[in-house]
Amino acid sequence: MKRIKVLGSVLKRTRADKIIIGFIVFIFAVAAMIQLVEPDIDRYGDALWYCYAVISTAGFGDVVAVTFIGKMCSVLLTIYSLFVVAIATGVVVNFYTQLVELQRKETFAMFMDQLERLPELSREELENISRKVRQFR
Repeated sequence: MKRIKVLGSVLKRTRADKIIIGFIVFIFAVAAMIQLVEPDIDRYGDALWYCYAVISTAGFGDVVAVTFIGKMCSVLLTIYSLFVVAIATGVVVNFYTQLVELQRKETFAMFMDQLERLPELSREELENISRKVRQFR
């Protein structure tokens, strides 16, 4: 649950959530435009399929843009996709960096708690702390 909260906070702080939502809306808008201007694409589902082929750079070739507006929409969709992928990569890296930092802080807090209670600890707990200290060296 903490991982989802950290990811959510990273998405909100970086405003990547708005970028992703905007990207999805843009895909649907471009699909509508493609359906309107392309003579060979007469169904919205085919227009979405075309957008998928453009975004994934797979270029299946079963549907192609032939009009100037269709080609420009394809170019804009490709450029936007590249930016979204770059941003998403940065968010994921930031997410894992914060997750590791959170785990490190929790471990350190637990270790400091044990150090504060040294007189109360059993022999086994003291040996465990000693092993952990040796690992950090």
